Amino acid sequence: MTKAEGEAMAKARPGWRPDRLREQREAHGLTLEQAGEKLRQVASIARLKDVPAANPQTLWQHEQGEVYPGVAYQRVYCLLYGITDWELGFRNPLPGEEPSKLGLTSSNDKHTGAHVLAVERALLKIAGADHFGISQRIMDAWRRRHTGGDPHQPTLILVGGYAGSGKTELARFLSEISGWPLLDKDPMCRPLVESLLVALGSDRNDRHTETYRSRVRPLEYESLLAAVNANIDCGISSIVTAPLVAEFSDEGWMRRLESRCKARGVTVAPVWVRCDINSMRDYISYRSAARDTWKLDNWAEYVAGLNVELRPVVDHMVVDNRHGAAVAMADQARLALGAVRA
Repeated sequence: MTKAEGEAMAKARPGWRPDRLREQREAHGLTLEQAGEKLRQVASIARLKDVPAANPQTLWQHEQGEVYPGVAYQRVYCLLYGITDWELGFRNPLPGEEPSKLGLTSSNDKHTGAHVLAVERALLKIAGADHFGISQRIMDAWRRRHTGGDPHQPTLILVGGYAGSGKTELARFLSEISGWPLLDKDPMCRPLVESLLVALGSDRNDRHTETYRSRVRPLEYESLLAAVNANIDCGISSIVTAPLVAEFSDEGWMRRLESRCKARGVTVAPVWVRCDINSMRDYISYRSAARDTWKLDNWAEYVAGLNVELRPVVDHMVVDNRHGAAVAMADQARLALGAVRA
């Protein structure tokens, strides 16, 4: 790669400092081969969905700035070296963002070990001080799973956000910690949605035309809500994840749901996952889902329809996942838990 090519790539990724990867690897006394082995081990322990190949050639290209590490690599690098993505030189820090050494050491104590602190730290970071009650409910559910579950009033957590915002990762983490069932719209409804689209003469991956919006989406969300209501009627705490853009913007819809839940003793906790445009595109590219093809091929048109300042019209929690910050905290907690399980 020429100097001009390197400068052009760096300009396209503000804050990228590939030399920091080499500095961290050498500070840990690792060869490229050893670093690759440890990256794979860390990804497996943390139970990440995708374990990178992490061959020496790829790691060398990352360190030389020839290839920008994708989302999977960024997450595992942060876990291995115990620092944030901006400290590793993947981006510029957000205003007021402080360095945080996240190194976690496992403990044999199941109740007071570092893995417990890691979970608490992640939940407090994700929920924030203003929503301590919800994070405490999740934490209590995690602590008490072996004695029969959560002693609190049942809770319905709705995790919404645009495609690629990280909402599914965060919902999965909350489900793993609390033991509450996860209702994810995409795997629950996709087979029926795709079959219906084909039957209507549209493409199975259509998520942008009027056919999908007016004839398929309403049924998709009706099906999701039916599953939610089944758990509400049983008094079961649940975590639901879907974009929920229209629903969070509809006060009537939200109030009806709150009323139904209140009548059955269930608390509703809407969560909006905030994310920046560039990170959303990175996540969408990373997951390589066929339903995202139109978004990526028509990115400018797609982004023009997003309102990054959108928030639910009722009382809610905002999780700041700009540059994957919240997902990184969840990964740290998973790594600590994985070390204890091992």
